[in-house]
Amino acid sequence: MTNRPPFAFTTRPEIKGNFGVVATTHWIASAAAMGVLERGGNAFDAAVVAGFVLHMAEPHLNGAGGDLPALLWSAKKQKIEVLCGQGPAPQKATIEHFKSLGLDLIPGSGLLAPCVPGAVDGWLLMLRDYGTIDVAEALAPAIHYALQGCPLVPRVIDTIATVKELFRDEWKTSAEIWLPNGDLPKSFALFRQEKLGATYTKLAQIAKDTAGSREQKIEAVRKAWREGFVAEAIDRFCRETEAMDASGRRHRGLLSGDDMAKWQAHIEAPLTYDYRGWTVAKCGPWSQGPAFLQQLALLKGFDLDAMDPAGPDFIHVLVEASKLAFADREAWYGDPDHVDVPMQALLSDAYNDERRKLITDTASMELRPGDPTGKAAKLASVKAGEAGGVGIGEPTVGRLAGSDGVVNKRGAASGDTCHIDVIDRWGNMVSATPSGGWLQSSPAIPELGFCLGTRAQMFWLEEGLPNSLKPGKRPRTTLSPSMALKDGKPALAFGTPGGDQQDQWSPQLFLKVAHFGMNLQEAIDSPAWHSEHFPSSFYPRAAKPGYLALEGRMPKETIEALKARGHKVEVGGDWSEGRLCACATEETPEGTILKAGANPRGMQGYALGR
Repeated sequence: MTNRPPFAFTTRPEIKGNFGVVATTHWIASAAAMGVLERGGNAFDAAVVAGFVLHMAEPHLNGAGGDLPALLWSAKKQKIEVLCGQGPAPQKATIEHFKSLGLDLIPGSGLLAPCVPGAVDGWLLMLRDYGTIDVAEALAPAIHYALQGCPLVPRVIDTIATVKELFRDEWKTSAEIWLPNGDLPKSFALFRQEKLGATYTKLAQIAKDTAGSREQKIEAVRKAWREGFVAEAIDRFCRETEAMDASGRRHRGLLSGDDMAKWQAHIEAPLTYDYRGWTVAKCGPWSQGPAFLQQLALLKGFDLDAMDPAGPDFIHVLVEASKLAFADREAWYGDPDHVDVPMQALLSDAYNDERRKLITDTASMELRPGDPTGKAAKLASVKAGEAGGVGIGEPTVGRLAGSDGVVNKRGAASGDTCHIDVIDRWGNMVSATPSGGWLQSSPAIPELGFCLGTRAQMFWLEEGLPNSLKPGKRPRTTLSPSMALKDGKPALAFGTPGGDQQDQWSPQLFLKVAHFGMNLQEAIDSPAWHSEHFPSSFYPRAAKPGYLALEGRMPKETIEALKARGHKVEVGGDWSEGRLCACATEETPEGTILKAGANPRGMQGYALGR
């Protein structure tokens, strides 16, 4: 690690203490989680409470019908585990069905793209196996904000405003919720989601009415979700509703109650990579998370210590490494339960020693996947962005221009999803990135008060690809929480919203901590960047070869040097890149210090602790 001085200014202090720390993308979720820790709950309890609260505080960025990947460090188990709350494609979701509808890509909005909603089942699994509180306590803050009102940040109003005509003309069940009295809610006014509050109240009551242990009560709630009144309402709505989607036509849904009943959130092992005394853990290749690890495997061959973290050498090398890693994402990643993903070869020294030679002083304009097993890579034949119509990607693909992104009239959105990090006084750690089921993804289900996510838009409608659509298969999600050990001990839980940018912004934080000794808030506040060189994971899958977005605070000399190397540079606002949160532990002679930092961009994220 160099002795380079850190950035002189941070927007907020790095939070330090020894009791507990929380960092999330919304201050209300952070406060609710901290309240759980204060009442004696653990990090898992706190994360669950924050997750449900975010359905009220950031409804344009996540919802009950969405998805949940999380990384968990249990002080009892002494290992990192992955919680997979990413539901699979429905049984009716076949390539043949979409082709029969005349579609080459799965529309990014409406009822054709929902997978089995995994977030709620995932949170309940975390609560059952790792938490200590009961369902009523876990849902109480969310129910409070649903029934008593939650102050909506202006970005929620902006999102609703852009899809207002779609809601009024087509998605009338959504209009009933989000256009009270036919008009937009007011910024920061208390906004009630009474139907969703009623759904959560009913789930809490089921737990109270069930005899048995805490775990049995939680299982009764999970069953009500997967097989009871929730699944029945979803099944009925998808069968009976024709909804306008990004294709410009109306289609019925494919998700059924049987799909809901057959799937459960589960625990699996993480993928890890050792780097300079750190062990970084990510979800498997059903996510884009391994692209972070592939970047580390490439970057370990460069002397990053000798570089300026805001200089052209550092940025250029990271961007070029990300291009190679994300090209492999396109060629090789998919649900490992259905396809053979050569992860060991992709992370091997031999493979990365050869791939590293492709990084020169000039910006690449090509998508260059490798052949880690000697088998030629196959990419989708549908060219990115060629499909007609305007779709809805995850609201994570745009940049802030001093504020959040925008949403177009069909729901195509930019901005953020959500992230949660927690460490408690016992040493338990959580890093979770809930998303999907945002209010503009599909029509609201009237009996339940929430809509379904549209994660299936990430599949390709072409046979023979790792991420080809198949019933029961998980889409290759962009959601990508991160966790790291230092010298074998839990040290860092971090992550960010940002779609394809998640595994560009997260490595920046990690490397600034690992190489330059920045504290969490310095790393989060420091000038950031992202590339859109490779195909987007979201409909209509556009790519911008060579495109590099830089924050306006980046030194002018750096900007000009990157342009000279061939990058297609666009300079954004001073605070336009990155949405990171992080919590960390530091071992000192006096004891363990807990630390946290949160993103100031967009004026929502907050870190708390003591």
